[in-house]
Amino acid sequence: MLIAMTRIEEKAVPMSRPLFRALVALQLSLVAVLGLTVGAAPAEASPARTPIVLFPAFHFTRLLVKWRDQQVDSSCPVSGSFEDWYSNPVPNKAVSQVCRDKLMTLRYGGDPKLPMPDRFSNQHGVTVTIREYGRTSSAPMYEQMYATLEQAGWKRDKSIRVAGYDSRLTPDMGGFLARTQKLIEQTYAANGNRPVHLVGHSNGPLYAQYLLTHSSEGWKRKYIQGFTPIAGNFPGQGALYGYLFTGLNITAFTLPSTKENAESSARMYISAPSTYMSSATPSTFGAGEVVIADASTGKQYTPADYHAIVTAPGMPPEAADIAEYYIGFVRFDDGNPSSIRPSSTNLPNVDVYAEKGSGIPTVVGVTLQDLTIGQVYDPALPTFTRDGDVNQEDITNNAIQVWSAMPCHHFSLTDNPGVDHFSLPFDPAVLGRLKVNAQKAPTICPVN
Repeated sequence: MLIAMTRIEEKAVPMSRPLFRALVALQLSLVAVLGLTVGAAPAEASPARTPIVLFPAFHFTRLLVKWRDQQVDSSCPVSGSFEDWYSNPVPNKAVSQVCRDKLMTLRYGGDPKLPMPDRFSNQHGVTVTIREYGRTSSAPMYEQMYATLEQAGWKRDKSIRVAGYDSRLTPDMGGFLARTQKLIEQTYAANGNRPVHLVGHSNGPLYAQYLLTHSSEGWKRKYIQGFTPIAGNFPGQGALYGYLFTGLNITAFTLPSTKENAESSARMYISAPSTYMSSATPSTFGAGEVVIADASTGKQYTPADYHAIVTAPGMPPEAADIAEYYIGFVRFDDGNPSSIRPSSTNLPNVDVYAEKGSGIPTVVGVTLQDLTIGQVYDPALPTFTRDGDVNQEDITNNAIQVWSAMPCHHFSLTDNPGVDHFSLPFDPAVLGRLKVNAQKAPTICPVN
């Protein structure tokens, strides 16, 4: 059963070369910033703080991958381990990127009698564990956020907790819902029965939204104070479609430079349900942007053409099955936000204080040589851009406005022009609002 796919350790864009280099430089500078320490001592005798639970971004959760007697590839070590997370400073160099990809590629069993989440499993002999689940050390890229909150009176691993997850999986898998509810309940109890404020970044808000729409209203009234989604990728983004053909190396968010690596990485993404959940949803995007152009035929594909993308020659047959189920999986929008009000069952029904960035050219689509899986991306080919935050486009970042339809709870969306996607969680203004909003009394709505 998939519930065992990701266990918990309870201890302690493809784009044009100039834009791509700019993003890499940005990420490297972010790593340097996160290494800084804050000199001032935490405030003493501060009032009680609303506990915060963070949902990290895509592959910002530390995963420990172990395997024994693997039969995936005879050229890879028979047994071993490595940690998988963005910007891991000490990767196991004895395990190549190609081997990492193959070991983390999910197996799919197409038995239609099984619920979709139960059709996935790890490779034989492979186990994946979330390192130090619940602790801030499980998502070290947010060090600057933790330090800033500490200076304002919050305490690591008591009033700051982290709801990490296996980024290959969707929130209906791997025991995510029950595990996260338990963490929130424990955090509530450890902080004097104070309701918890949820914070999510990038893909993290999709998991928080799933939690909120799959928990009872009574549970939320007791345990949830509010929710701050930071650049939530709710309806997905256009750039994900390209990774089905080129892959993406997580350690540095760089595109593979060899055909072997491009194929191993692309096939890993094809096997992962989260790839489709994170791809631009046709109900929101329609034909509003080009996500792939095929240089060999001149044909352009938009999110509305997703079925043609996932059934391209060479795509494994399960890609279409997974895409049909998981594209648009986290329901938050029933259509065009300017004309259609969302269903109440898709609303979080808690106070929401959303943040986004804007004003930065953002790659949403690429031109590929053809639709062959495992091709090395050619930066000389044209790209397609929109306004955005360097990672997610304006369509994605603005779609959350449908939540203004909540009949009772607070909703706000604050724009941060010029602040990029990776800097938003550490921006002083964003963190300043978080500290204030987390301390507000939650809206009390009538019980239906």
